[in-house]
Amino acid sequence: MSKKYYIYQMNVKFLNIFSIIFYFLIIFITFLIDRNFLLESFYIDNYFWFILMLLLYTCLHEILHSIAYVLHGANFKNITYGMAFEKGICYCLCKQNISKKNILISLLYPFIFIGVLTYIISIIYHLPMLLFLSICNIGGCTGDIIMFFFILKIKNIQFSEFDDETSFALYTDEDLSSKKFFGLNYLGCKDNLDIKDYKKINVSRGSFILLFFLFAFGLVSFMVK
Repeated sequence: MSKKYYIYQMNVKFLNIFSIIFYFLIIFITFLIDRNFLLESFYIDNYFWFILMLLLYTCLHEILHSIAYVLHGANFKNITYGMAFEKGICYCLCKQNISKKNILISLLYPFIFIGVLTYIISIIYHLPMLLFLSICNIGGCTGDIIMFFFILKIKNIQFSEFDDETSFALYTDEDLSSKKFFGLNYLGCKDNLDIKDYKKINVSRGSFILLFFLFAFGLVSFMVK
């Protein structure tokens, strides 16, 4: 059988619901560890700096994906970044075929480095803001985790992304049309992917509008205080 690109799309509504469940699970675990520290981490003294730190942490999540891509064989010129907050996502796309090892490592980078490790550091050194950001990042890794376990069980594949920020393709000579996994929808297969030359950074109109109102709210709260 000749190799084809089998295309899967993330079910964004399902992932957002799953993320909320994951958030509450991490919050519950933290509650059992240190209830007072958890409450302290959710106290917001300055909304402007809070919004800025959350945005920077979200960007760092995607940068870590791209670092892993490049360190394990991808070409940086084939990587693009973007925001689509109206879909509830930020993204880093690697628009070339990469190995199974590369994508599995890349999916885990943000979860481990600015999720699990920073969570542990925040508990040890009592850093409320870092704890809050770590919880947000861990909850936001649900799509990465679902993709990780789906790709992990498939042999002899290469991974690629293209112009749809919610989709990815697996290049293989194995018939994947019957492979199902919760949170992912199978869209079909192609001989080739249609990849456009997108800008290095893409921000949707909805994201610009949301960011404007968030920063306006944060700035007003900062000035009033």
